Amino acid sequence: MLRHGSLFSGIGGFDLAAEWAGWENVFHCEWNPFGQRVLKHYWPNAESFNDITKSDFSKYEHTVDIISGGFPCQPFSTAGERRGTDDTRYLWPAMLDVITAVKPKYVVGENVYGLVNWNDGLVFDTVCADLEAKGYEVQAFLLPAAAVNAIHRRYRIWFVAHRNGKIRGHKMDVIGKMEKQFVKVGKCQSIDTTRLESALCGENDGLPRELDRITFSKWREESIKGYGNAIVPQVALQIFNAINEYEKLQT
Repeated sequence: MLRHGSLFSGIGGFDLAAEWAGWENVFHCEWNPFGQRVLKHYWPNAESFNDITKSDFSKYEHTVDIISGGFPCQPFSTAGERRGTDDTRYLWPAMLDVITAVKPKYVVGENVYGLVNWNDGLVFDTVCADLEAKGYEVQAFLLPAAAVNAIHRRYRIWFVAHRNGKIRGHKMDVIGKMEKQFVKVGKCQSIDTTRLESALCGENDGLPRELDRITFSKWREESIKGYGNAIVPQVALQIFNAINEYEKLQT
């Protein structure tokens, strides 16, 4: 069983996808009280971290296989002020620090489509270059929620990275498999959204309704915000399933 840790965990989109993939959720990191409540309710055995900039993850060095995280998108979202790296919510460097400390085999990151265009792609290139400098092979994809039969497009950039080895293996081409389903984003390349193809279909539009069972009136606004900020776990599951297939072929 692969071991997974999530950062900027929100209400557990990555954690839910990891559970579906058959992985163990080892830790999560979320500062929002409502998100913390949801995470502790569904994954009580996972260690909870609060402030990513003040937490020490070194205890998990070489013992966690996958780190995932949708580092805050507000600095690059068209719905915000798009202050980019000048925004105090720009926390990719903090996520990189955790990756450096834990040294997972895989990293799966997510952000808004605006990340690609902001400042001529500077931050997009920085994320790729930072991971490559740490010994990872990186590929990015543009994946819409509609690819898993959601009723909204919700384009997101996904970074998939593998450490100290090739994602393109002689037994299985993980990236090649996903390229058949998703649009690959190359460095300094424009994205042709007309080339989007459907991936394997999921049954739900985003997170399942079980979350509502622990939501009450005091948290209504936080619940709505949590849903709005969450990833669509069915999309993450497609990437996680590809990692599972690759891992099986390495044994």
